[in-house]
Amino acid sequence: MGKIILRLDRVMADRKMSLNELSERVGVSNVNLSKIKTGKISAVRFSTLAAICETLSCQPGDILEYDPTAEETE
Repeated sequence: MGKIILRLDRVMADRKMSLNELSERVGVSNVNLSKIKTGKISAVRFSTLAAICETLSCQPGDILEYDPTAEETE
């Protein structure tokens, strides 16, 4: 089975937005956003994903990518 890859870091860089700024705007702690950014999570609430997308003016597909060739490590 493939793996979901999180691209939040890329979208944030494109928008020139820091983790602190995104955290304040979305209302999610720096720690939790950092875990999303680094891919060290196993789930994301739709409400959090929607808030991130609204703040960054992007679509969920800009942040989430499926790689069918990657192996799940956990």
